[in-house]
Amino acid sequence: MKSTIILEEVVNRLDNLPSPLATRMPNIKVFSGSSHPDLAQRIVDRLGIDLGKVVTKKFSNMETCVEIGESVRGEDVYIVQSGSGEINDNLMELLIMINACKIASASRVTAVIPCFPYARQDKKDKSRAPITAKLVANILSVSGADHIITMDLHASQIQGFFDIPVDNLFAEPAVLKWIKENIPDWKTSIVVSPDAGGAKRVTSIADRLNVEFALIHKERKKANEVASMVLVGDVKDRTAILVDDMADTCGTICHAAEKLIEAGAVKVYAILTHGIFSGPAISRINNACLEAVVVTNTIPQERHMQDCPKIQCIDVSMMLAEAVRRTHNGESVSYLFSNVPY
Repeated sequence: MKSTIILEEVVNRLDNLPSPLATRMPNIKVFSGSSHPDLAQRIVDRLGIDLGKVVTKKFSNMETCVEIGESVRGEDVYIVQSGSGEINDNLMELLIMINACKIASASRVTAVIPCFPYARQDKKDKSRAPITAKLVANILSVSGADHIITMDLHASQIQGFFDIPVDNLFAEPAVLKWIKENIPDWKTSIVVSPDAGGAKRVTSIADRLNVEFALIHKERKKANEVASMVLVGDVKDRTAILVDDMADTCGTICHAAEKLIEAGAVKVYAILTHGIFSGPAISRINNACLEAVVVTNTIPQERHMQDCPKIQCIDVSMMLAEAVRRTHNGESVSYLFSNVPY
């Protein structure tokens, strides 16, 4: 008799529990800035929650105004904003959103920045040069960010510019998956770095694929202009896969592809994490001897893909969504460094 009463109590309590969707991700809010709403939507779809209500607008004097449309008190807040498009406006918008959530008593505010702005200004390479990446790190911390999630930082040392935790995710697992599914003769291919700085990234991919790698040494006369290139390695009669963390004006990638074809490569693919594609980039790619230019969607690519049929896109929203889920639940994120979540 007593056991029956206890069983009825348990059943009643189970009936009063909220739905599985509500219990899965409690106390979490994901907001999107205006730089990449499509990626933010993909992240929340993956998490099975709704995007938080926020209104971003500009006053007539071009000041940014942000209105958070729902309570964040005691919540674990994630703000998705990529360093693309109008970079300075988007960065300012992110800072205002972080601060708005922080002073509205959010328990933790995490900035999800798929493409970190000013990442290339990470060292003092000439007299009186600013280290702007460090400045951005400082202002993100001062605005109230407790944690940063980003992807393929230009230099991983940028993590050391912060005094708060930084999770630098890698696009490498998604890149490996794309190579195996889309390049038929990948087992006999050669992975090439277009500059010495990317050697570590390329050797890691070559090891995982069990193929050889080559290196192109370049000398720059000034920013965005490449002077000379020297190929170290044999690419004759093989498919070459150029790998880099970002492409801006695409001068380096297109010159490198030319150099590889001259050296006897059969086909050249370019795989990049961040496809910025500013200035003459699209026309350069269209005229270059590249089979395909593969980028991730850390930066919006719809318009670029319409203008250039060679550009293909890898979706990394599942990696960012999984990083958010694991961070929220206090789980390890290191699984994502070598695996693509399905």
